Amino acid sequence: MKPAGSMKPAGSAEPAGQQRAGLLYGIGAYGMWGLVPLFWPLLKPADAMEILAHRMVWSLGLVAVVLLAMRRWAWIGELVRQPRKLGLIAVAATVITVNWGVYIWSVNSGHVVEASLGYFINPLVTIAMGVLILKERLRRAQWIAVGVGAAAVVVLTVGYGQPPWISLTLAFSFATYGLVKKQVNLGGLESLAAETAVQFLPALGYLLWLGGQGRATFVTGGAGHAVLLAATGVVTAIPLICFGGAAIRVPLSTLGLLQYLAPVFQFLLGIAYFHEAMPPERWAGFALVWLALTTLTWDALRTARATRRALSEALAHTPPLASTPPQPQGS
Repeated sequence: MKPAGSMKPAGSAEPAGQQRAGLLYGIGAYGMWGLVPLFWPLLKPADAMEILAHRMVWSLGLVAVVLLAMRRWAWIGELVRQPRKLGLIAVAATVITVNWGVYIWSVNSGHVVEASLGYFINPLVTIAMGVLILKERLRRAQWIAVGVGAAAVVVLTVGYGQPPWISLTLAFSFATYGLVKKQVNLGGLESLAAETAVQFLPALGYLLWLGGQGRATFVTGGAGHAVLLAATGVVTAIPLICFGGAAIRVPLSTLGLLQYLAPVFQFLLGIAYFHEAMPPERWAGFALVWLALTTLTWDALRTARATRRALSEALAHTPPLASTPPQPQGS
C-alpha cells in the first residue's frame, strides 16, 4: 500500500481525464468534418440532391436507434407542446438543408477550397449577425476582425470575377442555423432528430419519385453503392455525437479553437488532394481571412484571461461567510 501522504485527493484526476477525453472528442468531431470531402465523391453517380435526401432519411433512422437505446424520449412531448420551438426547428431544418446541399454539391463539383472558406468566415458572419440581429456590442478587436473579413470578401470577389457565393451561402446558412439552435436549446442528438424528422417526408418522397423515374442510383448502383448511401447517416451523426461529448467537457474557448481544424483540413485537401487552383488573388483573400481569425482568436483568449483574473481577484477579496450559530433546542 502507498503511504497516506502520497495519495491524491479524491476526484483530482477526474477533471483532467474529462478534459483529455473532451479534447479527443473535439479533435475527432472536427477531424471527421474536415475529412468528409473524401466521402462525398464516393457516392457518384448519385447527384447532390439524391445524396442529400439519403442523408436526411438515414440520419433520422440512426439517431432514432440511438435515442431508443438511451431511452431519451421525454423531450418529444415537451417539444410538441411548444409551437414556437417547433417553428424554430422547421427554420433550422430548412437552413441546414441548404447548407448540406450546397456543401455536397460544391465538393463533388470541384469547389472544396471555396467550401472551406465558408467555414473559415463563419465565425465572422456569426459576430456580424450578433450585432445586426441581437444588437450585441463588439470590442474594438472584433470590429477590426469583421472589417478585415469584409475586405477579404471584396478581394476574393475581384479574384473570382463574382462574389464567392458558395462560401457566403455556407457561412450565412450555418451562422443562421447556430442562431436558431441557440433559441431552441436542445441537445445535439435531440436537435438532429427533430430537424431530420422535419426533413424526412420530403426527402423520402423525393427518393420514391426518383425511383419511379428509374433514376435512383440506390437501386441501380449495386449493393456497395447502396451501403455507401446508407452510410450518410453515420457520417452525419457520429461527428455530432463526438461534438456533444466535447462540448460538455472542454471550455468554450478550447472548442472555439478546435473549430478551425475542419476548414484547415478541407483547405489542405482541396489543394493537395483535389489539386484545385490557388491564384495569387485567392491566396490574398485567404490571408486576409486568416488575419481576421487570428485577431478574433487573440481577442477571445485575452478576454477569457482577463475574466478569469478578475474572478480570481474578486474571490480572493471576498470575506468568508460567518458560520451559522447553533439554534437553541426545544420550543
